[in-house]
Amino acid sequence: MNLELVINAKGNEVDIAFLKDKVLTELHKETGGQDFTVGDIYLGKVHRVIPSLNAAFVDVGYEKDAFLHYLDLGPQFRSLNKYVKQTLAGKQGSAELNGFKVEEDIDKNGKINDVVSSSQQILVQVAKEPISTKGPRLTSEVTLAGRYMVLVPFGEKISLSQRIKSSEERTRLRRLIQSIKPKHFGVIVRTVAENKKVAELDADLRSLVSRWEKLYENLQNSKPPKRVLGEINKTSSVLRDLLSANFSHIHVNDKEIAEEIKSYLRQSAPSHEKIVRLRHGDDLFDRMGINRQIKASFGRQVNLKSGAYLIVEHTEAMHVIDVNSGSRKGGDRGQAQNALETNLECAEEIARVLRLRDMGGIICVDFIDMHQRSHQKQLFEKLKECMKDDKAKHNVLPPSKFGVVEITRQRVREVTDISTEEDCPCCEGTGKVQASILVTDQIENNLRYIAEELKVKSINIKTHPFIAAYLKSGLMSTRLRWAIKYRVNLRIQGDSDLPYLSYQFLNTKGELIDA
Repeated sequence: MNLELVINAKGNEVDIAFLKDKVLTELHKETGGQDFTVGDIYLGKVHRVIPSLNAAFVDVGYEKDAFLHYLDLGPQFRSLNKYVKQTLAGKQGSAELNGFKVEEDIDKNGKINDVVSSSQQILVQVAKEPISTKGPRLTSEVTLAGRYMVLVPFGEKISLSQRIKSSEERTRLRRLIQSIKPKHFGVIVRTVAENKKVAELDADLRSLVSRWEKLYENLQNSKPPKRVLGEINKTSSVLRDLLSANFSHIHVNDKEIAEEIKSYLRQSAPSHEKIVRLRHGDDLFDRMGINRQIKASFGRQVNLKSGAYLIVEHTEAMHVIDVNSGSRKGGDRGQAQNALETNLECAEEIARVLRLRDMGGIICVDFIDMHQRSHQKQLFEKLKECMKDDKAKHNVLPPSKFGVVEITRQRVREVTDISTEEDCPCCEGTGKVQASILVTDQIENNLRYIAEELKVKSINIKTHPFIAAYLKSGLMSTRLRWAIKYRVNLRIQGDSDLPYLSYQFLNTKGELIDA
């Protein structure tokens, strides 16, 4: 498996694309000065306590108060609250917790008005970014995430990722972390820590402790609302969460960011420093074909190479995906087998689209009807397998009797929404058309269906003169490549009466071919 990261800097904005075997799988955007991102830690002020919700609304500087539920306070809330009070009053001499007296855990079934009061200063961490009309979702169970572990202040417990299966390795890691962790700090060991050397784990732990010390320094003499510790920049956080031994290249078009990445890799994964490649140019996404994949994946209709396609709709409460076979070549295997193969292919694409668009909440997928229980089970297992690498918490339910699969996926930020429509060149921008870069894919899908399924060997394509000129341009034109690939006699004809991006297929008699 070939994994690549492409980091494209434009002004104060950085776009990050994660490619798996050249296919766009994740897309992240970082804007300079971005606030209220997941992981940011704020000193806030309790605005209102709502006993009926067992929650409080906290002012962290956002236009709307942030939401903090009692269950998100964390067991060590009293210890954290005491630490914050002593630090603000100048009574906490250092960031270390060696001499700090840890308080009793709060009752997990308690009431928020027993531990939180109005106007109280409180240290909180963003658990969910502002979504739609809602403010941020907060937690007081502050954690600091590193490459190999997560530091949990005021805890003593050492937890290990369930994906680490070896009992010998689990014992080794537990003993190792116990010997190097500071007092009154808990640690969650991540999957990537498996088989790592002591020096690497110790360096990661020291880096997290230094961040806690930075939080302490920023907290002194602070007044709410104030961000006291920001999450590391998006580029480093993506590297921290995604980087593995399978990465082949990291492409960057900005020298400063390239040096930052090399510096990060020298500390966390020295053997990977050589995979960073500085590539000069204005837009890496254009040069590497990523913009084309974005256009193909973010529209209302997502086309697959086989001719099948997805229709993706968003509402306030949920997302709906409809699976269609389109012009997919079915062959002679029967309707039931064709439906199964189309559904299996679309399941893989749906798992990719969910990660790429960061779609969260409830997702309903209307697959093509399948009446055999074995086929339904096969689809269910395939979808679960495809979503196995998705780091967002999710749950996939088996197909209902109507053939609908329900998926819930953790939502921590707004869904990534990129408009793929373009101003129509014929009406000078008063209307919108679908992304023009995709029209050749659609024409080719229909051409394949006509040539291979309908067995038509002489085809005339009528389209707008702009598109016709593009298809016929060059010595090895698109028209010629298609004619050779599908073994057909192919003509391209421009017709100014046709709307932009419209096209027709005709046979030798001039009759329309229904594709």
